Amino acid sequence: MIAETTDYERDREAVNRLANARERIAAELSKVIVGQREVIDEMLIALLSGGHCLITGAPGLAKTLLVKSLADLFHLSFHRIQFTPDLMPSDITGTEMVSETAQGREMVFQKGPIFANMILADEINRTPPKTQSALLEAMQEHQVTAAGTTFKLAEPFFVLATQNPIEMEGTYPLPEAQLDRFMFNVVIDYLPEDDEVAVVTRTTGGKGAKIEPLFVAGELMACQEVVRKVPVAEEVVRYAVRLAAASRPGREGSSEFVNNYVNWGAGLRAAQFLILGGKTRALLEGRAHVSPEDVRALAAPVLRHRVLPNYRAEAEGISVAKIIEHLLETVPAKL
Repeated sequence: MIAETTDYERDREAVNRLANARERIAAELSKVIVGQREVIDEMLIALLSGGHCLITGAPGLAKTLLVKSLADLFHLSFHRIQFTPDLMPSDITGTEMVSETAQGREMVFQKGPIFANMILADEINRTPPKTQSALLEAMQEHQVTAAGTTFKLAEPFFVLATQNPIEMEGTYPLPEAQLDRFMFNVVIDYLPEDDEVAVVTRTTGGKGAKIEPLFVAGELMACQEVVRKVPVAEEVVRYAVRLAAASRPGREGSSEFVNNYVNWGAGLRAAQFLILGGKTRALLEGRAHVSPEDVRALAAPVLRHRVLPNYRAEAEGISVAKIIEHLLETVPAKL
């Protein structure tokens, strides 16, 4: 009974911290980041859900600064990997090297930069698929296998990957299997003029303020456990499943719009991440249950890298955003 009471109190404390976290985190990040509130919210939901995040935007939009600031905020070990066309898989995971030991020369595994709590895979689509795939096992299993030996990664473990818009020169599209490992695709756009003025003024003046940690790794993992305990009604789960299924062309019930403009739709992970993200969003807003609105609010970051338009869509100017908008308009929350 004492153990149960202790567990309950710990969960209640974590819920209270989550309910108060949103504004505190936004206030702390505002020391170095101007604007981008929606982007910050989406990345925060991904981290508290235990998911990886893909960040898409042109160079110079503070993607790297935002990721580093989040690592500081949660007091996580942080490594940045700059992805380039000549980067090799062993440059990420590590490699065996000859080392002098008491027993003589031995092959010793030297851990690569992936061994940290938070990895910034900077400009991930500038490296070929062979190197991109070095992250797959780590992202899914939270482990690295090298020379027949498996090494567990420290928890919590996150990959936050930035990518340039795919139309920019010298980029490689990420394989669909790898895209599906990312919980969200967060899009960072240019700031309004007033915010850009604030950025320029701040960055050309004195030394900027320092981020103060608000959480430690153990507290973050406790929050992730609490998130999974949030109840969700079956009708909300069915809505998330129907929303993902409606994006798949050539299936019974698929709309003419989807059949005409979608080459490949979202898989099961999309529905899983819609619900998991919805649980986190509900707690951050002080609610103890998930609503259809939570699912709708996260449809864009969950689906925009899982729904692939076809050539006809590109020719007629039908974007992924328009396809997601169509899904939200045509798939009812209740049958």
